[in-house]
Amino acid sequence: MDVAPSTIDWLLDSDPPLRWRVERDLVGAPPAVWQATRARVATEGVGAQLLALQDEDGQWAGGAYFPAGFFDEPEQPGQPYTATTWTLNTLRDLGLDPAALAGTADKLEANSTWEYDDLPYWQGEVDCCINAFTLANGVWLGRDMSALAAWFPEHQLADGGWNCEWVEGSTRSSFHSTVNSLKGLLYYERATGVSTRASRQRGEEYLLERKLLYRLSTGEVVGPWATRLAYPFRWPHTVLNTANYFRSASLVDGTPPDPRLAEAIELIRSRQQPDGTWLQEHVYPGADWVDQDVPPGEPSKWVTFYATRVLQWWDAAS
Repeated sequence: MDVAPSTIDWLLDSDPPLRWRVERDLVGAPPAVWQATRARVATEGVGAQLLALQDEDGQWAGGAYFPAGFFDEPEQPGQPYTATTWTLNTLRDLGLDPAALAGTADKLEANSTWEYDDLPYWQGEVDCCINAFTLANGVWLGRDMSALAAWFPEHQLADGGWNCEWVEGSTRSSFHSTVNSLKGLLYYERATGVSTRASRQRGEEYLLERKLLYRLSTGEVVGPWATRLAYPFRWPHTVLNTANYFRSASLVDGTPPDPRLAEAIELIRSRQQPDGTWLQEHVYPGADWVDQDVPPGEPSKWVTFYATRVLQWWDAAS
């Protein structure tokens, strides 16, 4: 897939977290160039803002997954994205050098516990998505996360995926829980070199059987959230979020794109605008520290970047 120079210029005119990715993955800039841009994540834009908001005890907003006092307040729309886990997710996704968070892992071990049963932060809890985020964040910050990595194959369901409601008796996997678990396992493997492939392949098969879009039982689209192109990805499965996972996994595993991704890939391609961009189609409700992207209906640099990169990967293999 060719990208117009004007689109590349538009993407490059961005804060460091996006610019370094464009330089590396779309422009093919030398490592010294994109690494220098990446180093600025800690000192400019969203990265610097989030670092400045960290509490003295290592947390953000006084809580592990929810802000302090969240459950004492009137019901709010959406999931808040200001507490520790979500802020770490954002900083890691932006490409922050973990050295900027030196000492944070130890502070969280000492001061942070989960809202579920007051469990120690780095041990995780019972929710697959929360544990996947914690697995990736922990290994990013230099923790030994092998025990939590082993939790995932132990809690994988018979159909190959995961469901955060397993603790309530669910035996059918969830698109959301499965892609988040896969992303956590892949991040752990890339960081440590410890293979998670056997477990990942079962989870990948669950999503591929359904072509990233459909219920296996009825053939219906699994939900409106699946077809929305939105950034930040947050916790839901979307074709763009999950196709981006499969691109990353194929590079780690040295495997070509699975042909069962074709319909999802073409859905992404069909949303490209005449000017070569993609629009932001949805913003997940809930409090956040900063706006990371544009409102719905506007051209999104982040969505355009991820859509372009996925299509280039697919088209190159084809």
